[in-house]
Amino acid sequence: MQTNTVDSSEIAKFEAMAAEWWDPKGKFKPLHMMNPVRLQYITDQIAAEFDRDLNSDKPFAGLRILDIGCGGGLLCEPMARLGATIVGADAAERNIPVARVHAEKSGLEIDYRHTTAEAMAQAGEQFDVVLNMEVVEHVADPLGFLTACQQLLKPGGLHLCSTINRNPKSFAMAIVGAEYVMRWLPKGTHEWNKFITPDELFDLMRSADLEPVDKKGYVFNFARFTWSISAKDLTVNYVTAALKPAT
Repeated sequence: MQTNTVDSSEIAKFEAMAAEWWDPKGKFKPLHMMNPVRLQYITDQIAAEFDRDLNSDKPFAGLRILDIGCGGGLLCEPMARLGATIVGADAAERNIPVARVHAEKSGLEIDYRHTTAEAMAQAGEQFDVVLNMEVVEHVADPLGFLTACQQLLKPGGLHLCSTINRNPKSFAMAIVGAEYVMRWLPKGTHEWNKFITPDELFDLMRSADLEPVDKKGYVFNFARFTWSISAKDLTVNYVTAALKPAT
């Protein structure tokens, strides 16, 4: 029996911002700024797991990838350009037409759907890779959501998940700094008590029958105004890789 992990109040927040997904100076400016390091981690992990050469033409050809919580398609489009068969799914209905129109203008074939991880798992969908980026802190039931993501993976499949740590620094940076000082995001976009520590996330993944294999931090440099990947600093934004057992 699948649980419903959708939090309607969280969906409403992102539907209100849907039209701004592709505006690098709009409400999703933080994601546009972070996207290069997100893509670096994602592509490196997929290439390593599936033995793909990122310097080749269409290195992800033959891979079926799901971006759950795809928003306007900021990750789907690069995956499509790398040759993957990509499905973008989002519980916020207004995100989907925005994503579709941008993909069409970009000449990309992407299967965008207004649906949930639970509904897709119930339908028996299977993927080589599931991208779960900046979503788990917005769902009503993180374990139920991660379990659905695990069910969506083929045996041996790769799950990539990023979120925000829960500590005083993350409150200062992700809420006070991003929402009140820099005004990169509308006030109330994030709720600190929904943030998840790396240890908690790894425990949830293991409970969902996913085996964590890697974790890294995304670190913002205020002097350079850029993001970088850190093997040590996971105090605010961080990303993880996990595998579904092959048997």
